[in-house]
Amino acid sequence: MIELWLVEFLKGIGRLFLHPLFYGLFGMAVFLGYLRVKRERKVFHTRLHDGFYELRSLLPMGVILGLVLSIITIGSGVVMPFGTIALIGVITILLSLTFSLRWLSPSYVIGFSMFGIIFLSTLSSESSFLQGLIEDFKNTSLTAVVVLLALLVISEGLLVLKNGTKGTSPHIEQSKRGLPVGSHLTRRLWMVPVFLILPGEVLQTQFQWWPLFSLNDGQYALTFVPFAIGFQNKTLGMLPSDGIRFIGKRIIAHGIVLAALAVGSIWYPLLAIVGASLALIGRELISIHHRLTDDSMPFFFSRKDHGLMILGIIPKTPAEKMGLQVGEIVTKVNSIPVKSEGGFYEALQKNRAYCKLEIVDTNGEVRFVQRALYDGEHHELGILFVYDQKKWENKAV
Repeated sequence: MIELWLVEFLKGIGRLFLHPLFYGLFGMAVFLGYLRVKRERKVFHTRLHDGFYELRSLLPMGVILGLVLSIITIGSGVVMPFGTIALIGVITILLSLTFSLRWLSPSYVIGFSMFGIIFLSTLSSESSFLQGLIEDFKNTSLTAVVVLLALLVISEGLLVLKNGTKGTSPHIEQSKRGLPVGSHLTRRLWMVPVFLILPGEVLQTQFQWWPLFSLNDGQYALTFVPFAIGFQNKTLGMLPSDGIRFIGKRIIAHGIVLAALAVGSIWYPLLAIVGASLALIGRELISIHHRLTDDSMPFFFSRKDHGLMILGIIPKTPAEKMGLQVGEIVTKVNSIPVKSEGGFYEALQKNRAYCKLEIVDTNGEVRFVQRALYDGEHHELGILFVYDQKKWENKAV
């Protein structure tokens, strides 16, 4: 029996590479990186991270979470028919065509899939293949679906909380008064591969080649399914790290509520439908709440009278090595007060071999940083600021 499980695990991993979504997510990550670099170069004439940053971030933490979820789903006996997995994949692809990563939240993907299962299970077809899928929908446990939903939503919250704050992209836009203000955009995509148990009898009918093993007098197969988790956010009125953590914590709480409903649906099946409905409504309310909170605040990244606020830090530059952070304010360069981007660079040229900065951090405390400058390093330290008004007007023209 142990050898059979080991063989199935290996075959399940192999089936991951047969799933079209596996390759689609890699392509989408590359495309997201291309769009980000293009936008950053247009606004700042440089880019922060290279175009493959999103691709490198696609898997690492998602694999760890996927293994944890696999243990839970297999241990709890969650069985997912082939038709249901296929439907989730189709809905993921359709939502990805909107090019808005917020729709790739499990709350939307699995939530819409749940109602799709309920609707499609009422249909019939003369095609043996389609009728087989419809039978899969009829045999799908809604409790199993909402368990998977809750686990993926909690995973989304953890990914947003731990990784969502990394790699945010600065941007400059026009306020209602026509002034340049800074914002931070977050567009992240993760893949969470999860082992799922499929009922073998259904698969044996449609696909004679599918490997099976026996479990509790029934036949089942293991498959490794790639689930997409997307996150998209823009902050104007607060630090991007604060706004993203704000959302991440609420998504985790949302997932815990869904998990409670999933457990309750074992005895009261109607709670599974309630859980799917709450997933859609609750996730939307989280986004709306954050947007209204952010809009009610004054612009965080705007011109300050006592210095220059840091909008972005280019990786591997003197600014990063000096420990400068987004949201801090540079008040003096080489003991010279600075209030404009031009004044900052003029003061920097006073000593090309060494620089000393006076900084007001995000807690309002003053600190000093200093560092020798070397040949070949970024001549502007690698700091991105909000445009001066004159520069903004020239760019707008």
